[in-house]
Amino acid sequence: MFGIVRPCRHRLGESLTSQWMAHLCGLCLALRKDHGQFARIVTNYDGLLISVLTEAQAGRGGAGAGRRAAGPCPLRGMRTASVAHGEGARLAAAVSLVLASAKVRDHVADGDGPLARRPVALAARRIATGWDTAGARGGSAVGFDTAVLVDAVGRQGGVEALAGPGTPLLTVTEPTETATAAAFAYTAHLAGRPHNAEPLAEAGRLFGRLAHLLDAVEDREADAASGAWNPLTATGTPLTEARRLADDAVRGVRLALREAGFGDGRLVHRLLVHELANSVDRAFRTVPCAHGSHPYAPPGTPGAPGGPTPPEPPRGNRRGLLAGCAVWAGLACTCQLCCGTHHDPWSGERKEGQCANCDCGGCDGCCDCCDCCGNCCDGCGCDGCDCGCGC
Repeated sequence: MFGIVRPCRHRLGESLTSQWMAHLCGLCLALRKDHGQFARIVTNYDGLLISVLTEAQAGRGGAGAGRRAAGPCPLRGMRTASVAHGEGARLAAAVSLVLASAKVRDHVADGDGPLARRPVALAARRIATGWDTAGARGGSAVGFDTAVLVDAVGRQGGVEALAGPGTPLLTVTEPTETATAAAFAYTAHLAGRPHNAEPLAEAGRLFGRLAHLLDAVEDREADAASGAWNPLTATGTPLTEARRLADDAVRGVRLALREAGFGDGRLVHRLLVHELANSVDRAFRTVPCAHGSHPYAPPGTPGAPGGPTPPEPPRGNRRGLLAGCAVWAGLACTCQLCCGTHHDPWSGERKEGQCANCDCGGCDGCCDCCDCCGNCCDGCGCDGCDCGCGC
């Protein structure tokens, strides 16, 4: 998994977590269906935004979007689920293949790890070329020409080769911006809302800028140690300027989304307004404002300051000994017992992995979004409610 938008279930809440997982699983299954089992390795957190945007504009069952029942999967504790499918998921799969191809080529160019060896690098390039071809085929199936994405990937190396001290950082991020703008805008056509294309192109352009910036910030120290090319170092851009550009991009995405119309924009708002800001704080290792518990809950009630944590709803689908052992083996093989969130193989209760990577500190102090997203703000002046959602 890779991507800059990596929410945790504490911030999303039960309803939005369910929707987010439906798109994540839908992307994975669309990759398998259209491009084979190996293609599922390119499933990523940012690619599913294409599926989310399509459904948010069209509504479930609308043009380009929909849901279907999926069979048991080890990553879901061998349980069935309702997953996103349709043209939105297929476009997300095509974009993810090209995105993964670009990432592989970038690692090959930098000579990262085993890719420094020529035979491994050659094999990686062949895989990347195959993903480009598969992405083009998948994009064509939904009427999207991935040439703009492939062209942007191809131009990136030349842009970086010409960059040096004094080169504007946005010159380096331009190819990524162009690619993501095209992908975001096309969701408007899939959803039957062509008037959304322009604001979503702007949101996509700024999202691409952020993706490039945050990747550069996170890799800066490692690149300096290995001697790999980094846009911040190459252009002489200080972290303060990179942070200013990142914050401006977050605000720009927020403003662009205000101009677009959605049938149900809650998940889009959560991911591209609040979680995007959290991604910036995570990359720059700063702590965002935490609003704490819901200010409207009566004292002593679940969710109120000092109140108890709401209990898990009881589950009636307990497994037998052998079935539970089989599921446990699947969870162990997929690392879910130690990482992330999983359901107990026997009781079905939700559990946190031993090394669960959640950056919100649990349920305390992570309710930083608006009432329209199911949580709250307390007007502390950190852009909490200043997001155009009407709260």
